[in-house]
Amino acid sequence: MTDPERALETRTSGEQRMPDPWGVKRAENLLQSLEGVLSARVVVSPVGEVTEVHVLAQAGTHPKQVVRNVESALLAQLGLKVDHRKISVAQTADVKPIEALEQSAVRQAALKRAIIFQKVDVRPSRASRVAITVSLMVEGQDVTGEVDCADTSKARVQGAARATVGALDKVLPQGTVELDGCKLVKAFDMEFAFAVVHCVEGRGDPRMLTGTCEVQDSEERAAALSVLDATNRWIQSRR
Repeated sequence: MTDPERALETRTSGEQRMPDPWGVKRAENLLQSLEGVLSARVVVSPVGEVTEVHVLAQAGTHPKQVVRNVESALLAQLGLKVDHRKISVAQTADVKPIEALEQSAVRQAALKRAIIFQKVDVRPSRASRVAITVSLMVEGQDVTGEVDCADTSKARVQGAARATVGALDKVLPQGTVELDGCKLVKAFDMEFAFAVVHCVEGRGDPRMLTGTCEVQDSEERAAALSVLDATNRWIQSRR
């Protein structure tokens, strides 16, 4: 038996495995233990000569360094000298966990939006009236709109929508937005805020836009978001 054959010969006592006269599995396990190596396959001739070594490495690992590591490991651990031209290295794509991809996608989508909703505050102003403030973020800048209205459900919904339109008007590069109305509607056993706005540019005809948002946290929040739902695309195209 030649030295390479003897170096590759392996049979661990107590393990049940397929016959491996040339010790291929031992060589492959050794290579898979190297830093940056995901898998390895060693191909030998009928007489036990190593003819090919295929390595799958992580993205970002330098192929030449992987080849040198493979050569050194086989020589140092198994006494096997393999020509570097017989070693091929493939690399995986830079794969991220699905949770990281989802978070990144949400973050990128938020950055691309022209207007980002932050919050709506409702506080008493005077007898039977409330002050509603809608806070938005536009390219890192805080923008607010405020409306004083009667303390009724219908008035607060309208007030939150008008406060949102007021904030939007402060940041529009051109044109203006007018609220036609916002009301609560019920459908499919759920309640929605439904907003209708008109966007006006120059002397052209006003463009009617509609938006909806399911009522979850509060009616006022849903009203503000329904206005943004109606206007976000129109505003995005003009910024």
